[in-house]
Amino acid sequence: MIERPDELNEDRLVNESANEDERNFEVGLRPQNLDEFVGQPEIKQNLDIFLAAAKKRGEPMEHILLYGNPGLGKTTLAHVIANETGSKIKVTSGPALEKLGDLAAILSNMKEGDILFIDEIHRMNKSIEEVLYPAMEDFALDLVVGKGPTARTLRLNLDRFTIIGATTRISLLSSPLRDRFGVTYRLNFYEDNDISKIINRSAGLLDVTINDPASAELAKRSRSTPRIANRLLKRVRDFAEVKFDGKIDEGVTKEALNLLDIDEHGLDTVDRRILATIIDKFSGGPVGLGTLAAATQEEIATLEEVYEPFLMQLGFLNRTPRGRMATREAYKHLDRKPPQGGFDL
Repeated sequence: MIERPDELNEDRLVNESANEDERNFEVGLRPQNLDEFVGQPEIKQNLDIFLAAAKKRGEPMEHILLYGNPGLGKTTLAHVIANETGSKIKVTSGPALEKLGDLAAILSNMKEGDILFIDEIHRMNKSIEEVLYPAMEDFALDLVVGKGPTARTLRLNLDRFTIIGATTRISLLSSPLRDRFGVTYRLNFYEDNDISKIINRSAGLLDVTINDPASAELAKRSRSTPRIANRLLKRVRDFAEVKFDGKIDEGVTKEALNLLDIDEHGLDTVDRRILATIIDKFSGGPVGLGTLAAATQEEIATLEEVYEPFLMQLGFLNRTPRGRMATREAYKHLDRKPPQGGFDL
C-alpha cells in the first residue's frame, strides 16, 4: 500500500496531521463561534457578512471550500459555521465515500439547512464526484436503476443543504468541482500573537496555569500552526506536572522543549538532519531530491510535502532547477561556516 504524505510520520511531534487521539483532544478545545475563533481575520470578516446575509434571506448558505496546510483550523471553522447558523453538521471524508450508495444514503437524509462537511475532498472517487455535481447545483440525486437496455435514470429531489469541503491540496480538485463552491477561503499560517492567544485559551480549558512569556515561547516554536501549539502545550504540561508544581513559566517551557529537541524556530531533529545533510554531505547543494531522500533515509514524498514546505517558509531551503540548496540562514542556524564562493542560487 502506498503511503500518503499526510499519513507519514504521524508520531512526529511537529507533524501537522492529527491522529485519532489528537482529533479527540481538539474537539474539547474547539471554539464554538466566530468570536472565539482566533486568527484568520479576513476570513472571519467575510464569513460574518456571508452568514448574516444567508440568515436575512432565510436560505441555506452557498457551498464553501476551505483549503490550506494541515492543522490550521479547517475542521474547526466548519463546526463554527454550523454553530453560528444553528445547523446540524454531518462529517465524512473523501476516502470514506467509496460507493454511490454511501453518498446517496448521506444526502437523502440531509434536512433543509443541514451541513455536510467533507474532509480531504481532493481524495474523493471520480465517479462519486460526478454524482455530487447535480446534488450541489440542483439539489437532486441522479440514480441509475437497472442494467443494460432496461436501465433508466431516477432523479431524487433533495432538501437544500450546504457542503463544506476541506483540502490541503486544492490543485488536485477538478475544475467542475471547484466551480460549484460559492465561496473559497484559504487559511493562512498564524501570527505568533494569535498562537499565544490560542495557547492561553487552551490552557484555560485544560485548567493549566501558564504565564505570557511561556505562551510566547511556545508560540515561537509552534510552526505558526494551532494544532502543533496545542500538542506542544500538552507535552509541556506533562513535563511541568512531573518535574515541577504544574505551573508553566518560560523556564519550564524552554527546558521541556529542549528536552523534546524542538529548537527556537520549531525545527525538530529530522528538519535539522535534512539541512545538515545538504550542507555537510553535498556542500550546501544543489542536490537532487532522490539523492537527498537516500542520504536521509526518508521517503521522497515525505521530504517534498512534509518537511520541505516549512524549511522553505523559514528561508532555510531553496528548490532550484538543479536541486535543493541550503541558504545562508540555514548555515547560520546550524552554526556552519558559509561556503567561500558565496551562494549560487
